[in-house]
Amino acid sequence: MESKTIFVTGGAGFIGSALIRHLITHTQHRVINIDMLTYAGNLDSLRSVSKNSRYHFEKSDICDAPAIGVLFDHYQPDWVMHLAAESHVDRSIEGPLAFLQTNVMGTGVLLEAFRAYWNSLQPEKQANLRFHHISTDEVYGSLPEDGLFHESTAYDPSSPYSASKAASDHLVRAWHRTYRLPVVITNCSNNYGPYHFPEKLIPHVILNALSGKALPVYGDGVQVRDWLYVEDHARALYTVIAKGAIGETYNIGGHNEKRNIDVVKSICALLEELCPEKPAGVAAYEDLITFVKDRPGHDTRYAIDAKKIQTDLDWLPQETFDTGLRKTVLWYLDNKEWWQRVLTGDYKLERIGE
Repeated sequence: MESKTIFVTGGAGFIGSALIRHLITHTQHRVINIDMLTYAGNLDSLRSVSKNSRYHFEKSDICDAPAIGVLFDHYQPDWVMHLAAESHVDRSIEGPLAFLQTNVMGTGVLLEAFRAYWNSLQPEKQANLRFHHISTDEVYGSLPEDGLFHESTAYDPSSPYSASKAASDHLVRAWHRTYRLPVVITNCSNNYGPYHFPEKLIPHVILNALSGKALPVYGDGVQVRDWLYVEDHARALYTVIAKGAIGETYNIGGHNEKRNIDVVKSICALLEELCPEKPAGVAAYEDLITFVKDRPGHDTRYAIDAKKIQTDLDWLPQETFDTGLRKTVLWYLDNKEWWQRVLTGDYKLERIGE
């Protein structure tokens, strides 16, 4: 494929950094990482590619319309892959307005900048442009014990986070229908893997267990999630923007439905094998499991039907939950410096002057 210039918004985040590592390592495209470096943005996650001549970092807020316009004028991107978002459900419950600002207004600003740029181009250049909006399966709400989320499933968000992502999805579709912008949308299941910010379930459990701290589980822990290894997701995102049909939505899932309590117990079992020397006073990692009050609006079950991306674009996850979780636990055991810098906040101190 001809080399493209790609904007990746939120490229210092968990999924964004995995996508950039994939693009730099496995393609010849030029990547411009646009990230505001909020609390979860961590350039340490991009050290392996940061010296590559095809990688460029721009510290910018997607809500800053003039700044985003300048970046479009300067870099003249072919593709925009939009991942920048506030993404933690608990934080959205505590402070929803930040989620509306970034996820809704930020997407609107980016769409308008893309539209202005698209309108400035000749038809032959317009034909190569793509705007890929990366979203979540949480927009669909909660499933009963059976059934799957399809691309046609009606939206029924339960949290301020999922409502803000649903709104951003609707904006992208509206800009496609009204202005004919060349867009694609993906909705993914729960991601996990290396470089995951420690407030999320899997890294939180790993690091708490290694420290001998309680492993909090909401309610009775029977909520079901479909787990997707982040490097599989990165491959899927590239597949969609390279081969997906304009105006289409593709669900991306890992084919790994697990109850939260079983995820936590699986992590404990792996740590018993891989790190048997426990913190003082801990006889077994599972003894640290602590059930806590359920959060408001906690969806019971998510499960993705990913047949469309498999059939139309020939993508399948390479990792099972067992293989992906083992890789994840090993990564955290082998990369103590990365997560210690996150836990202490040292990675944020170096942002001054950037």
